[in-house]
Amino acid sequence: MDDGGSRIRRRVSLPKRKRPSLGRIFVAPTAAELERGDEKEEEMVAENRRRKTAGLIPVEHNDSEEDMFGDYDSFTENSFIAEADDLEQKYMQLPEHQKHATDFATENLCSESIKNKLSVTPIGNLTELQTDKHTENQSGYEDVTDEPGADLLYDVPSSQAMYFENLQNASNDFGDQFMKERDGRSSSHNTVNEELPHNCIEQPQQNDESSSKVRTSSDINRRTSIKDHLKSTMTGNAKAQTPVFSRSKQLKETLLSEEINVAKKTIESSSNDLGPFYSLPSKVRDLYVQLKGIEKLYEWQHTCLTLKSVQERKNLIYSLPTSGGKTLVAEILMLQELLCSRKDVLMILPYVAIVQEKISGLSSFGIELGFFVEEYAGSKGRFPPTKRREKKSLYIATIEKGHSLVNSLIETGRIDSLGLVVVDELHMIGEGSRGAILEMTLAKILYTSKTTQIIGMSATLNNVEDLQKFLQAEYYTSQFRPVELKEYLKINDTIYEIDSKAENGITFSRFLNYKYSDTLKKMDPDHLVALVTEVIPNYSCLVFCPSKKNCENVAEMICKFLSKEYLKHKEKEKCEVINNLKNIGNGNLCPVLKRTIPFGVAYHHSGLTSDERKLLEEAYSTGVLCLFTCTSTLAAGVNLPARRVILRAPYVAMEFLKRNQYKQMIGRAGRAGIDTIGESILILQEKDKQQVLELITRPLENCYSHLVQEFTKGIQTLFLSLIGLKIATNLDDIYHFMNGTFFGVQQNILLKEKSLWEITVESLRYLTEKGLVQKDTIYKSEEEVQHNFHITKLGRASFKGTIDLAYCDILYRDLKKGLEGLVLESLLHLIYLTTPYDLVSQCNPDWMIYFRQFSQLSPAEQNVAAILGVSESFIGKKASGQAIRKKVDKDVVNRLYLSFVLYSLLKETSIWTVSEKFNMPRGYVQNLLTGAASFSSCVLHFCEELEEFWVYRALLVELTKKLTYCVKAELIPLMEVTGVLEGRAKQLYSAGYKSLMHLANANPEVLIRTIDHLSRRQAKQIVSSAKMLLHEKAEALQEEVEELLRLPSDFPGAVASATDEA
Repeated sequence: MDDGGSRIRRRVSLPKRKRPSLGRIFVAPTAAELERGDEKEEEMVAENRRRKTAGLIPVEHNDSEEDMFGDYDSFTENSFIAEADDLEQKYMQLPEHQKHATDFATENLCSESIKNKLSVTPIGNLTELQTDKHTENQSGYEDVTDEPGADLLYDVPSSQAMYFENLQNASNDFGDQFMKERDGRSSSHNTVNEELPHNCIEQPQQNDESSSKVRTSSDINRRTSIKDHLKSTMTGNAKAQTPVFSRSKQLKETLLSEEINVAKKTIESSSNDLGPFYSLPSKVRDLYVQLKGIEKLYEWQHTCLTLKSVQERKNLIYSLPTSGGKTLVAEILMLQELLCSRKDVLMILPYVAIVQEKISGLSSFGIELGFFVEEYAGSKGRFPPTKRREKKSLYIATIEKGHSLVNSLIETGRIDSLGLVVVDELHMIGEGSRGAILEMTLAKILYTSKTTQIIGMSATLNNVEDLQKFLQAEYYTSQFRPVELKEYLKINDTIYEIDSKAENGITFSRFLNYKYSDTLKKMDPDHLVALVTEVIPNYSCLVFCPSKKNCENVAEMICKFLSKEYLKHKEKEKCEVINNLKNIGNGNLCPVLKRTIPFGVAYHHSGLTSDERKLLEEAYSTGVLCLFTCTSTLAAGVNLPARRVILRAPYVAMEFLKRNQYKQMIGRAGRAGIDTIGESILILQEKDKQQVLELITRPLENCYSHLVQEFTKGIQTLFLSLIGLKIATNLDDIYHFMNGTFFGVQQNILLKEKSLWEITVESLRYLTEKGLVQKDTIYKSEEEVQHNFHITKLGRASFKGTIDLAYCDILYRDLKKGLEGLVLESLLHLIYLTTPYDLVSQCNPDWMIYFRQFSQLSPAEQNVAAILGVSESFIGKKASGQAIRKKVDKDVVNRLYLSFVLYSLLKETSIWTVSEKFNMPRGYVQNLLTGAASFSSCVLHFCEELEEFWVYRALLVELTKKLTYCVKAELIPLMEVTGVLEGRAKQLYSAGYKSLMHLANANPEVLIRTIDHLSRRQAKQIVSSAKMLLHEKAEALQEEVEELLRLPSDFPGAVASATDEA
């Protein structure tokens, strides 16, 4: 506020030639100039253009060395130097100033600028320019209000500070005269105060004594432009050691690299237009229009973003129906945190596929706005994350990786650097072991950081009060949907509309008018063909089926009764889809898909490989495929909306449908911007009618904590990490922490037989008995005893490796036994040690295949089996059905079988070949591979904490990489890019894109023409992801170099030197 007047903030982004020069900002015009008005200004502009066209007159240099800045245009564009140079040239053109043009310009720059504090803050590629505008005079000139006491030299790098002081000393003869003239003139004009942000990088003011070391003659100052003087002075400083000035005793000698760094940031920073779009640069709004086609926010989104609780950075839970636009609000809040608050952000998503989809979508924003987007999923992610001094990071993680990330930040004391945590599908906090891990993550953040904001969102929340209490959060909800959703039930050939106002919840809608033959009635008793042909092929349709096998059967059945006309719809594009499926399957194609895709129909479930799923999803999104028969997992996965959603039966596998599941499935109906209406139809039999009527009217299920129910993955893992991270190390503190968890909030509901205190004591006793923690008893007095806990080496290894505590002692035993005779002639032994324990119980070996594979082992590989205690005779007897007297560990036998599958994968790399060899669904084989890669990463972190397992460290690094990508070595650099799977990597490699650098510099338009079945959106996402990854690697290397060159804080002479100075 100036004189109590209201401050008007005008955010400006001026072109180079339209920005006010320093002459207009710092120098008030004379009376003669005012009389000439616009005429004189037009002459100056014309002369300025001629000067820029003709180039600057050659100037003398004090130094014969090569100009270190050359003619680098951007050095003067939009910069302080350019404005100073324009000021000088302006006064060169005025007759009354020609005699001492340089001197007046210099004096004006030094004396006036000292009174007008100037500071620049680089924020990515943006710099905020806030203008407090009062009035402008009629002639168009602007003046600046003085700020006595502000010192320009305190805000600029030392090289510029010394230079400006020299100029000021050299121009003292003119200073008093000029200030008197200025004071006389400035009183007749209104003022404009332009202000730049104050969070600048400041250098201490230099004194006259030290600045005399680089004093130059006033004659040369008069002849040489300010820009060239600055360049010359900075070149001189590059060769000379920076002197230590008396007014900067407490600071270390500034290195040349830091001076140039500050200058570079100041020069390259552009107008910081923070504010127009929910406190974000207008560029963000433009990017949403350009990249996502979002031109306007929904009213609820605007309301949510402007909530008082959001502005005050309170925790928030918000709930809307599926497809309501929840994610956009979260993205804007994340961008605010990254760009405005300059803090890191963590986004937690439920599945790897969604993480990768989000990474691809936000990488373009990161490239344009100057922040990193890092993937934490599967075996990817660095712990602790790279500490960046300039750009901030957006971590996008699965639930498990998000927990590990938070642990590493707490351990390194960096949890406060995390400004915001966003949790999608917050209702998953009530789902099994993954819910327990999510609860642990949020509880630790709440306990250890008071500055981290938590935002949770979901479409299916009921007991919000419990979650609000746990997260200490505000709540916002709306029933908004961009497309109206109509819900129907189908019983026999009658369709009823769900109507909450009706007596029994439904009203008659219509009869199905579709002529069925006798054959069709037998094949399709549920009239699926009639229901889907009402919308396809012009609109899309999803049919949710109870099981994977049912998905495939329904897809084939529908295609049998579709007319031949459906084959002609986008025939060419469907042929491309089939060819691409063959390419990624090395010539293999699922026979079901081969028959259904020509009709625009496909199935979608976990039996597909990730390559196949991605390709089919792309084809569905572009309208090539119009019908998916799918399982319920699609409802919680990637966003694939449809005009009509059909639920084949009110069951998921053998269990009756839950209200939450029902809402998620029907939420896929209605595509914003495409459809005007969405429809859902639940098919049911008469016997299920009553249950279904209850289903559609009952409220959503409550979500309850699974922290205690999931014993080894829940409360014990939590206690181990609390002690390991020193968050809570005694019984009282651990109990206090537990009261703040979601379980603590719900303890009165969930605990019937035991109290929370008893459960806490029991869990700590279990950890002590397993040798994961040790108890220390401290006697504070004769009556008062305190029990403290500290973590053992095994406990730390388990917690760092995020190993399920049910298996940590088994893993330790297996690794220890492996050291006795580790077979390194092949990878089989290492693969066995990294085969996930939790998949073993699900394995049912085909004994004939097992025996066949066993008999083909090399002597070294047979030695591995012998060390593990599995003999060929045992497998042979099992294959022939003979009785076995010798007892063999079933888990070891099954685990070795899964190891054979993984070993074959690494040797052959083709999932199709291996799935046929072992008679397993190819999707299961790929899930096994993904699980092994993730577990291998966990075992690696486990071994890093135990000195005795040093031999495994280097071996497991390479094995983890092999399991993660499972392709030929040349394809690995391409597959590091998010969204590039094996099939796409092969296409890119064949087209000549053989490295990360190739992809980062690729033209998306060329990629579209070169790579089959690649959309423009996908091409842009691949290039953006590659650029992001390349920038991350380059930045990490740069920071490593700076760290190596920096003087250590514990350097022996540093403390003594600081004491002497004091």
